Amino acid sequence: MKNIKRIATAVALTASALLVSACSSGTTADTTKNAADGRPIVNKENWPEKIPTRGLTKDLTLPLEAYMASYEEQVTVEQAASDLQQSCMKDYGIDLTLPRAGANPPPSDNDANIERRYGLTDRADAEKYGYELPPALQEHTRQTLRDLSGAEVEILTGHTKPEPPKAPGAASAGEPVAAPNQGVKPARAEYNGKKLKTGGCVGWSKEQLGVQDTDPAFVAQLAGDSLEQSMQDDEVIKAVAAWSSCMDGKGHTGLADPYKAMDQGVTIDGKPTTESIALAVDDIDCKTQTDLVKIWFGVESAIQNKQIADNKSRLTGIKGQHGKEVAAARRQMTASAQ
Repeated sequence: MKNIKRIATAVALTASALLVSACSSGTTADTTKNAADGRPIVNKENWPEKIPTRGLTKDLTLPLEAYMASYEEQVTVEQAASDLQQSCMKDYGIDLTLPRAGANPPPSDNDANIERRYGLTDRADAEKYGYELPPALQEHTRQTLRDLSGAEVEILTGHTKPEPPKAPGAASAGEPVAAPNQGVKPARAEYNGKKLKTGGCVGWSKEQLGVQDTDPAFVAQLAGDSLEQSMQDDEVIKAVAAWSSCMDGKGHTGLADPYKAMDQGVTIDGKPTTESIALAVDDIDCKTQTDLVKIWFGVESAIQNKQIADNKSRLTGIKGQHGKEVAAARRQMTASAQ
């Protein structure tokens, strides 16, 4: 059971990326590509498809996906908020360029991660990359953000600049290392005679877009639960056993389910090998032969339809709120472009 929960949690990925924490600390993530190397910062060609157009999950959409924010929607809200924050900072006489949203897309459009929800499903990619992601999705574009002064952090976030963590060994014996946000306090009341906004420019941008800090994990949790339940369904258990037998016949013994194949096929350095590609191709061929994806998808869809019926009011509210936020963000971006 613990293994099932681990798998369900891992598969129900959260696609959104948070920019605020990076803005607050003035740091950038460890990356492999710099935005100044001549490539576009945001390349929509690398964005995930809203609905798969190939492979065993072609045209498949789980019922709960109707209540999940798409990647394009997430980027729209993030970028609109970022534009507002920059405008807000400018009102205080501070020029600040924040990272562009959408520069580092995830492999799936939303938290369902349908392309790999039941293991590998795209044979064309498997023939090239095995269990690894395509090279374009393994790259990470770095966007430099200058270190912000204490006053700038307060204006932007509504709280003081976090104390930097102590270097390993710098603390005295028995003294804990400082947490990233340790020592944070409410921001000053004003800057150069201008009153700071509640929650800083970040809080103000959310207010302008009507963004509510609702529980973003609720739908993803339902999706994790539905996957967990589907894995205990007799029809799915039978189909997985047939897949395992097929894999055994191809020389891949001891694979209880497609996730075991993924664990075995992923390489340490992220580069596919002849063996991992062969395993991946056989994996998908056995899924095709046993109709595993179709069966599994059908069972889980039925589970999700029940979840939706049981949580209709809350899910309707979440979907409506998403719609309001995205609409407000699009209006903001249109106004900014004029």
